[in-house]
Amino acid sequence: MRRPIWYNVVMVKTLEQAIAEVERLPAEDQEQIGRTLLSHVEKLRALRAEIDKGIRSLDAGQGRESSIDDFIRQKNR
Repeated sequence: MRRPIWYNVVMVKTLEQAIAEVERLPAEDQEQIGRTLLSHVEKLRALRAEIDKGIRSLDAGQGRESSIDDFIRQKNR
């Protein structure tokens, strides 16, 4: 099978196997899986952007001390 130019030759073997399995499914299932995967990738990119923003903030000396207990309390509000 000929791959598009964007196809990364060193793609993780597990992802290659998953795509091969998905290719065998009906088109509507492939579409749903594709939408779910793209959504996951977008969430991952957003998370990485937030992490990078936090690292830049810390590198600029804008961080403050915190504890895990404070963090958990804040997230459970």
